[in-house]
Amino acid sequence: MSIFSKFSRAFWVANVLELFERWAWYGFFMLFANYLTGSSDAGGLEFTQSQKGILMGVGTGILYFLPVLTGAIADRHGYKRVLLLAFLVYASAFLLLPMFSSFTAVFLMYLYLAVGAALFKPVISATVAKTTDKSTASIGFGIYYMMVNVGAFFGPVVTLLYNDNYRVVFYISAGVILLNLALLCLYKEPGRSERAPSRSLAITFKEIFASMFGIFKDTRFILFLLIAAGFWTMYNQLFFTLPVFISQWVDTSALYDFCARYIPFVSRHYSPSPGEIDAEFVTNFDALYIILLQVAVSTIVMRLKPLKSMISGFLVCSIGMALTLFSQNVLFTLVAMLVFAVGEMAGSPKITEYIGAIAPADKKALYMGYSFIPIFLGNVFAGLISGSVYQGMSDKVTITREYAREQGFAIADGLSQGEYFDEVARQAGMNGRELTDLLWNTYSPSSIWLVVLVIGLSATLLLFIYDRYKR
Repeated sequence: MSIFSKFSRAFWVANVLELFERWAWYGFFMLFANYLTGSSDAGGLEFTQSQKGILMGVGTGILYFLPVLTGAIADRHGYKRVLLLAFLVYASAFLLLPMFSSFTAVFLMYLYLAVGAALFKPVISATVAKTTDKSTASIGFGIYYMMVNVGAFFGPVVTLLYNDNYRVVFYISAGVILLNLALLCLYKEPGRSERAPSRSLAITFKEIFASMFGIFKDTRFILFLLIAAGFWTMYNQLFFTLPVFISQWVDTSALYDFCARYIPFVSRHYSPSPGEIDAEFVTNFDALYIILLQVAVSTIVMRLKPLKSMISGFLVCSIGMALTLFSQNVLFTLVAMLVFAVGEMAGSPKITEYIGAIAPADKKALYMGYSFIPIFLGNVFAGLISGSVYQGMSDKVTITREYAREQGFAIADGLSQGEYFDEVARQAGMNGRELTDLLWNTYSPSSIWLVVLVIGLSATLLLFIYDRYKR
């Protein structure tokens, strides 16, 4: 226990703020893909998969690019002031977002929400860095990573109880952010000088952009960032594609039956209809696996060099994603997510560690700031995969319409997605499960995971070559 007594109040408050911020973010984000593309009779907006991919890919990508700038704002104006602004933007965005339904309006509101997240993100990690030293950094960042995943797990667990009314989901996230706003009175920025820097923010930004272009001279670093972007492209399918894929194609009845027998609370509260479990509840097992296994996996890989651990992690993640190719059974999905989570735990934390190791001594902060660039690129590329690529290969709405055209069915205009599917099933003389199975066997929608597998294996191979031939 002596090591824990070395952490200051600022450290613990920052970690609690991180927990609740991740609670609010993942509470809505895990449901966001199905909210955007779901049938209107289930509260969805019925955007196309391409629109979803653009909105989530570009919007979330910008979120991970902005910390390069928002970190400079925090350094100049103080962490506590920026946190206050972040929470005000965050809460207002959550309250406003469900009021809009057009693509342009939702996209703009999501960008506004991303600004709030981008203001928050660099402050907490910087606080953890400032409140730890060589003897406490490992356990300190371990606690920080655990808080991220605790929030990521419990956020969806709570909001899924209200996913029959998406407006309430956004309001719950807003309420959690307002709780953080109240907790902010306990936060004191560590190591803050009383005198603000004399340089203007414009000069600070000018220096940032100059450094941004200057860093391209380090070709080894740029090459690594591009390879890491491949990993994040694969990883983000967990949020962009998997919830939609499970909702559209995966038979969750085996998990429902198990829960109905042994954990009736789950089957009562996380079931959109009898015999089904919410797709987001299934996807949330990734965070649960990390909470349960992170310490064990970290112990195994701690002696591996970062690149070796990343190569192993990337490969295991790729295998995990590929397992979803073979069956509609949710048990395969749960096993696939377990394999993926093990790879994620082995590879993801090592990316930041490696960037810190290769950074020149006088440019540590600059290089760590650019550790967000692969995440930015990964979100943009993931949006393309989960958008137009998914729509062309795997989208159940698109495939159902194609099947109806091939069969010559006459379908009335103006039906919701759910009503359209039910009408096609009626005219085909099938129930919904039978039609889903027919479409699965005829059109092979699981082939989307071959695309993701190729991306993951490519990143693994390139990283292996990079490790072997790096200067």
